[in-house]
Amino acid sequence: MAVFDRGNIRRLTTALLTGAAVCAYVATASSVLAEDGVIVGDPQDQSKLLLTANELTYNKDAERVIATGGVRLHYSGYRMVSQRVEYNQSTGRVLARGNIELIEPGGNRIYADELDVTDDFGQGFVNALRVETTDNTRIAGESAERLSQDVMVLNNGVYTACLPCAERPEKAPLWQVKAERVIQDGKTHTVRLEKARFELFGKSIAYLPFITVPDNTVKRKSGFLFPRMSVTDNLGFGIGVPYFQVLSDTADVTITPTYYTSQGLLLEGELRQRFEMGTHTVRAAGINQMNPQDFDANTSDSQNDTRAMIASKGEFNINPRWAFGWDAMVQTDNNFSRTYELKDYKNSVQTNKLYLTGLGERNHFDVSAYYFNVQDNDDSEAQERRQAIVHPALDYRYFMPDPVYGGELSLTTNFTSLTRRNQDAYNLGPSVRYNGLEGNYTRLSTEAEWKRTVTFDSGLLLTPLLAARGDALWNDMSANSFGTFAYDGTINNDASLRGMATFGLEARYPVLFTALHSSHVIEPIAQIFVRPNEGYSGELPNEDSQAFVFDATNLFERDKFSGFDRIEGGTRANLGFRYNGTFDNGYGIRAIAGQSYHLSGENSFASNDLVNVGANSGLETDRSDYVAMAAIDAPIGLSLSSSFRFDKDNFEVNRSETAVAYTDNRVSGKVSYTQVEAQPEYGYDRKRDIIQASGKLRLDDNWALFGAINYDVNNKFSSERRIGFLYQDECTIFTVSYSDVGNINTVNEAANDWSVNARLAFRTLGDISVGSANKDWSDADIGWKPNNY
Repeated sequence: MAVFDRGNIRRLTTALLTGAAVCAYVATASSVLAEDGVIVGDPQDQSKLLLTANELTYNKDAERVIATGGVRLHYSGYRMVSQRVEYNQSTGRVLARGNIELIEPGGNRIYADELDVTDDFGQGFVNALRVETTDNTRIAGESAERLSQDVMVLNNGVYTACLPCAERPEKAPLWQVKAERVIQDGKTHTVRLEKARFELFGKSIAYLPFITVPDNTVKRKSGFLFPRMSVTDNLGFGIGVPYFQVLSDTADVTITPTYYTSQGLLLEGELRQRFEMGTHTVRAAGINQMNPQDFDANTSDSQNDTRAMIASKGEFNINPRWAFGWDAMVQTDNNFSRTYELKDYKNSVQTNKLYLTGLGERNHFDVSAYYFNVQDNDDSEAQERRQAIVHPALDYRYFMPDPVYGGELSLTTNFTSLTRRNQDAYNLGPSVRYNGLEGNYTRLSTEAEWKRTVTFDSGLLLTPLLAARGDALWNDMSANSFGTFAYDGTINNDASLRGMATFGLEARYPVLFTALHSSHVIEPIAQIFVRPNEGYSGELPNEDSQAFVFDATNLFERDKFSGFDRIEGGTRANLGFRYNGTFDNGYGIRAIAGQSYHLSGENSFASNDLVNVGANSGLETDRSDYVAMAAIDAPIGLSLSSSFRFDKDNFEVNRSETAVAYTDNRVSGKVSYTQVEAQPEYGYDRKRDIIQASGKLRLDDNWALFGAINYDVNNKFSSERRIGFLYQDECTIFTVSYSDVGNINTVNEAANDWSVNARLAFRTLGDISVGSANKDWSDADIGWKPNNY
């Protein structure tokens, strides 16, 4: 039976959705009605009323409208279901009973057993209320009352961000907050929990008179954050309570006072500002140390009582192609930020940078200026004064859009200007390495390269290559006598020009072999590069070509030096092959092997420079060492790679690098072993055998162990060790780790030899951290994921 009265229907639907909005903490007006299972309204029109019910009754004498049996209301994106809805016209109250569920347009779900509200949305009561937001936050209460337009009060409420156990829904979540009163304020967008008890694993572990958290509509909210703690040997136990203040829609600030039992109060501040084109951050920190004598004597940590730093970082996008920014830090002494592990500024070398970059379809531009803060315990800052001040370094690369004589033409430009305040040199046996000279150095380099690949019907590929480079250099440096030794070469301390022309030819002949379940490609390669000798070899500073390792990855490079300060000269041939195999079962194998030959002219790797970059490299002789590399990739998550350099005369291993990595649902890890024979002329007077290992073992869906070690086999010395365990689910992260750092260089030795790091994070509430655990293991590394029981 169905009776229709448009006026009553409007009032009823307004009251119903008004009451539903009480549960949803929002003001709405909506309506729904139906009769005998027949839909009333247009299902396709979201702006009009849609109601379905098994029965709709209107008692004119009692002035009541009653909808029963599977009542469904749909209006303006809001959906509500209930077993019975009753509207009293004389009292203006709406009563809904039985499995009430409201779904908001945003996806939040509200459940209740009984709803009793006035049709003017002024007052109302709800029994057995439960709210589930889109971010899986849950609030429940025995009853709820609306006091004003924006305030809802839940009695005996529970707040949590944990999902219920799928197999045992009645089981208490990992953590929850129970409170006598839960007050939701629509104006301030907060949820206040009064007389709250924090429960973990169903047991009360803390009592708070009140706690206030933002509701799910708020991205940022001013207030105190969870405390942060640390335990180190020379700082003692530290505890800090950050305060977060929203300044505007685009700016906020965090102030963190941290008290250390051994050193006193450290005050930190971080101001963040977002602009239309980018962001800017200012950080500052300071402390007046109570017991500087706790640190090692005669170090920057022990000789400075009042210590402070200020840093600024900006990142801005001018347009989709151009960006600029900076990252700069100034501190009262050279080790403050590292000792107190200040966020983003605790590295042993802090790189201050000012940059401008541009990226196009066929070109790239980068100009940067650098200043290096060396954070060590030497109060004289000797190491920092030996670092180059770069002002600036410019790189530009351009590829011509159209072929030139059928080939590709590219242009490369580098401009570098730097100053060093003190000479950087050290003795090693009978030789001296000059990593940098005192004075000024400027170089402008421009190079053009043309190459074209011609494919013959037989499969042979020939690639002729032409390259021309010119350098203009201004040098005002000299190698001063260091200790009892002096540089035995000549420094060209004047303006000079340097050039290099190269003709190259590469021949490749890839051969394809196929088998029943695999395919293989073997590609013999032969190269020859004809060029004059390197100009001013060993007579100019070497700032950007100091790091050099000859292996299979650069066997076929035209110029094997890593930077622009050195140029490979003389005529050289490279011979070798590449191999690539693929298998139907998902396995893959790849390999490179070969040798290089110096044919004529001066061997650039045999000529000494200020750092003897080519010495003991395997290229300093006319016939080089043999180099080889092989790698296997398995679909089971296993990968193995090895790189070797064998002595040209007796095939002894002069250098090897082997790495094994494995990843699956339970285990992930990597182990690498590096073995390098002594290179006394290059700067290493003893053999090195280094093992590096890191891994993570998942004990189940929530618990995991992790660790890392860096160990020198020959010297029986661990430069870093870390071990810890981790718990994670959809609402909680808990991690504890222990780490210690050793360093045979006493100047670079950390102020704190060991540290304990821990983090306990509750989603939506905040996290408590001890040490730097919250920085070492971020949410992105760990990942919030649903809990599977």
